Amino acid sequence: MSEPSASAHTAVNAPAEVVYALVSDLPGMSRVAEEFERGTWLGGAREAAVGARFRGRNRRARRRWTTTATVTDADPGRRFAFEVVSVARIPVARWQYDIEPTDDGCRVEERTWDRRPSWFRPLTNLFTGVRDRAECNQRNIERTLGQLKAVAEAARG
Repeated sequence: MSEPSASAHTAVNAPAEVVYALVSDLPGMSRVAEEFERGTWLGGAREAAVGARFRGRNRRARRRWTTTATVTDADPGRRFAFEVVSVARIPVARWQYDIEPTDDGCRVEERTWDRRPSWFRPLTNLFTGVRDRAECNQRNIERTLGQLKAVAEAARG
């Protein structure tokens, strides 16, 4: 696989299973992810599993858009990943959370790969209001990991 277009990691003083539960649960994800507003499982899916699909509603300031994602990795306490397509089924991105248990909790790495075809990028940039998606995703990942850390550590008690 190619290098991600944005990535960051953080140490979390909470078990890997707690972090996995947050990133693989749609309401949990909406509590911590920077642009993800909410999601709905599709086709009878009720939880994260390889092949499960969900519709995500995303927002940035006043702009909102919808995508569809397919779960590609669902290894509790280890990895959660999904591939995103636009409403026209054009590839958009891959998002991946790798979770590694440590003595004090876990280390979480969030990465994304921009999958948009070159001709589609100007359209999505205009629609989302983002000129530099890699830079925006880098900031979003850093914020998301900070929020994930805070929520997971608070849940630990």
